Amino acid sequence: MNAQNDNHSAMDFFQDHPVFTHEEFVTARVLGRGVSRHTANNLLAHHVGAGRLVRVRRGLYATVPRGVEPAAASVDPYVLATRLCDDAVVAYHAALQFHGKAYSLWSRFTYLTRHRARPLEFHEARFVPVQLPVAVRALADAGGGVAERRHAGGSVRVTTLERTLVDVLDAPEHGGGWEEVWRSLESVEFFDLDAVVAYTLRLGSALTVARVGFYLSEHREALMVDDRHLHDLRARAPSQPRYLDGRREPGKLVSPWNLVVPERVLQRAWAEVS
Repeated sequence: MNAQNDNHSAMDFFQDHPVFTHEEFVTARVLGRGVSRHTANNLLAHHVGAGRLVRVRRGLYATVPRGVEPAAASVDPYVLATRLCDDAVVAYHAALQFHGKAYSLWSRFTYLTRHRARPLEFHEARFVPVQLPVAVRALADAGGGVAERRHAGGSVRVTTLERTLVDVLDAPEHGGGWEEVWRSLESVEFFDLDAVVAYTLRLGSALTVARVGFYLSEHREALMVDDRHLHDLRARAPSQPRYLDGRREPGKLVSPWNLVVPERVLQRAWAEVS
């Protein structure tokens, strides 16, 4: 294959892969096109030098649209987050934002992974890895509730709204705190509640069960919550009182969840000043 054909096939690859790893490109060129690994590496270096690619970090590249300077190139943050680890899944507040349900827009994008990874700053966005909960870390499907969506010319792995509800109640610090979590979740009109309950129980945390049970009971009419959903959760609620917030903020003990809920959450104090 001559150099001109190599270049054209590389451009085709870039068009179909807005964000990609070094190994993905090399494998596609070596196995798919019959060129040498050395030639594939030279092609990458050539296109980076020509401004057609931007190096996000070592081994990870993004395609630069025609007529755009590399420094000004816009890279979709959800596609990028999905490529930061081989198992990365957009999650927590970033998942709410991807689904169009976040109350506030952030430039902080959280993703789940089995690996220990470092945060990344890129084009004024911050990408924050969070290790999968221990209870689901070894599962092939990471506990379920992960969808793959075509987006911005690439693909995004993202938690479903059902899993996201549970995740932000399990780790509210990644959802922006109780006000942001409540306001965001309340913009969702429908959840598959069987999926919500199944994933909640899969995590094996009595505190998370109580938080999810409390949220569903508070939104019982709006979300059409059945007694059976609450029954399954009540059976796994804490046997002793637990604080809603890790800071042990005082409040009212809410039965049957054995959950001490701050008055500002019970009364939705933030709604009074919005």
